Amino acid sequence: MAVIANRRSVMTLFSDATDAQSHRVRLVLAEKGITVDIVNIDPANPPEDLIDLNPYQSVPTLIDRELVLYDPRVIMEYLDERFPHPPLMPVDPVSRARSRLALFRIEQDWYTLLHDLESRGEKTAAKARKMLRDSLTASAEVFAAKPFFLSDEFSLVDASVAPILWRLKHYRIDLPAQAAPVLDYAARIFARDSFQASLTEQEREMRA
Repeated sequence: MAVIANRRSVMTLFSDATDAQSHRVRLVLAEKGITVDIVNIDPANPPEDLIDLNPYQSVPTLIDRELVLYDPRVIMEYLDERFPHPPLMPVDPVSRARSRLALFRIEQDWYTLLHDLESRGEKTAAKARKMLRDSLTASAEVFAAKPFFLSDEFSLVDASVAPILWRLKHYRIDLPAQAAPVLDYAARIFARDSFQASLTEQEREMRA
């Protein structure tokens, strides 16, 4: 605990340099320009600080003074409320609820496939690859509707979608021509300074 105690004046994020869930949080931090100490760890060999602070020993884990958070969406919403500018969630309750529902669906439909995509079993990975490719292609109209995902402004939803799109080449997923709006959207997001700042060296190599 001594290491963390010495850092309490600055937020600390335990992160995995290749993990999409950690990337979501790093992107929010970059978008808001938040000063944070990012500690990239090996999840298979977590440091004692993380073991002491998080009963699940999972990443991402955020420490802000005495507060410890270890669910990516909880962390993202906390950061948006703690540092309100720029806002990354709508103000009105109806739009906010729609954004939360979009986040839920992204997590259920896309993030749940990532574990299978990393599977050592090619049959499992191939099935997940097809499911993600088909789902993204079927969502092309949504990506084409507005500059950002269901929004005119960058939001927590974009911060959740972008890490998955960045990893498509790594997962050997080639989108068909009818998914062009998805690729156009991805190019706009990837060009943002905040997105580039959120990338680790290992993540950059995924598209090298």
